[in-house]
Amino acid sequence: MTTPDSDGLLAEQLLRLTRRVHRIQKRHLQQSGLGVTPAQSRLLRTLAHCDAPPRMADLAARLEVVPRAVTTLVDGLEASGKVRRAPDPTNRRVIRIELTDDGRTALRELQGAKRSAAEEILDPLTDLERQVLSGLLDALVGAGDPAEPGHGAPHTERTPGRTC
Repeated sequence: MTTPDSDGLLAEQLLRLTRRVHRIQKRHLQQSGLGVTPAQSRLLRTLAHCDAPPRMADLAARLEVVPRAVTTLVDGLEASGKVRRAPDPTNRRVIRIELTDDGRTALRELQGAKRSAAEEILDPLTDLERQVLSGLLDALVGAGDPAEPGHGAPHTERTPGRTC
């Protein structure tokens, strides 16, 4: 049986772990030398999971940020050659955001940095502890907000007919 005190302690431990994960990922990202911020990294990963180049508004909705924030992120990534703005072939008023070859290369390098960060975080755990943690995290992620993208499904799953 859980008590309010034990739930509060558990919540605090989860928050501390989340902050540690972010700190370690940020350090590994900086060490990669790609010159990509964590927010830009997230935008690149989101683009990679889109079936077709999305509009800025689609990206803003998917990232749960205001459109102006996406504009700033895209500006930086476009300046470094990782994304490009392209006109929509069916509506010239619409601009779509595409990954470039440099963007795809950066994503592969970011994946390596992310993997290194995960190895560092999980290093103190035995194989059995990792299996238990994996099961617990699956239970928590599966219990999330049903409206959340990717709820109850692997992060790489795409919704057919959806651009992003």
